[in-house]
Amino acid sequence: MRHQLTAFIFLLPFFLFSQEKDHEKKTDFVITPEVLVGITADANKNFVEHGLQTRAILNLGWEHDFNPQEWAQRLKGPRTGISIGFADFGNKDSLGGAITILPFFEFNVFRKKNLKIQVGMGGSYFTKKYDSLTNPNNQGITTDLTWSVRMFMHYQLISGDKVDWRMGVGYFHHSNGHTRLPNQGLNSFLVSLSADLKDSEETNKRAAAFIKEDFTRSISSYVSFRGGYGNNVLSKPPEFNEKEPVYIISGEYGKILNRTFKLGVGFYYRFYQNYYNYIVDNERLVQDGEEFDHYKENPWWYASNIGLLVSGEVLLNHIGMEVQIGFNLHKPGYNIDWRINQGWSYLPRDYPDNAVLGEYNTKYKLKKLISTRMGIKYYLIGNNKDPKNNVFFAFHLNSNLGQADYTELSLGYVYNFNFKDR
Repeated sequence: MRHQLTAFIFLLPFFLFSQEKDHEKKTDFVITPEVLVGITADANKNFVEHGLQTRAILNLGWEHDFNPQEWAQRLKGPRTGISIGFADFGNKDSLGGAITILPFFEFNVFRKKNLKIQVGMGGSYFTKKYDSLTNPNNQGITTDLTWSVRMFMHYQLISGDKVDWRMGVGYFHHSNGHTRLPNQGLNSFLVSLSADLKDSEETNKRAAAFIKEDFTRSISSYVSFRGGYGNNVLSKPPEFNEKEPVYIISGEYGKILNRTFKLGVGFYYRFYQNYYNYIVDNERLVQDGEEFDHYKENPWWYASNIGLLVSGEVLLNHIGMEVQIGFNLHKPGYNIDWRINQGWSYLPRDYPDNAVLGEYNTKYKLKKLISTRMGIKYYLIGNNKDPKNNVFFAFHLNSNLGQADYTELSLGYVYNFNFKDR
């Protein structure tokens, strides 16, 4: 996860500044200082005592009201940018603070310029983390680096020539993506006050010179394939708490509407090295006479995951923001995962016969069935050019119905065809 997150941060400039050069000067730069205060939800039983959470964030954004590219006009002039901030979680000794960097996307709600939703995904560095001896009650953060996700709604209170004052409410989540256990994550609920510092004179000049193009509605088809590499851990005992790879291949077919909205269906295959190792190493649950002893007949098959997916993506020329929901047809290794992680809070490798294992309840059935995935793509060729052939790389967080499964870096190919005006 450290290497994936480092690569993600290194490639941030490509995500932020990779739009067509002809249009860079047609976006307004906005600096937005922001202060936030709120609560941090307890990550585990006997979580450390803590006060209110406070944050200070500097948002660097680009307004796309006068960006003539089709995606910017279809989305009614969104804002893109990067946030840099520091959080104090209300207990310096056990929770410490976090430095966060994340790209964000902000769009209008109900076509109202004074009401916006902001979503962002990036990374954080934490000054304090879980330690079984010195910090055992902080099971929210167990690695120095974590993924961070932000979802906020902002309302413009006062608009002026130089400053727009905004109030916001929303949610922050920090998690290591299941690369070290325990991984309860930190969930925060906050309110914010921010100020958009802008150059109204320059904006007025752009508005006067801007000629809005009347884009023709379009539709095209695509076929896409990708290969991915992820990693995760299996359980808390040291023998199972080392990162192992997850290998992914996936195919997809779908439609692109107005060069901006992408909808598709497809399939995926995943191979979990952790499940495979557990089986071939003849661990407790697969030993003769145990519940999963038959897994040893074909370890590869029982460590595999096959499923169908539905995908939605918003295209910002070179950038894609994607959400997927998958339905697992075959994931037998998750039975082992559930048994050893959902019973006792710490199940040793060689547990006693009276140990409590995870029960197959409704929660288990839903998490085994539904896979979710969200992330960011970078396309080598801008989608506004209607390329027939394109290549992308991507970063995604994968989960079992919201519970972290693994983090993923992938490389993919897209073939676009059947371009039509509607």
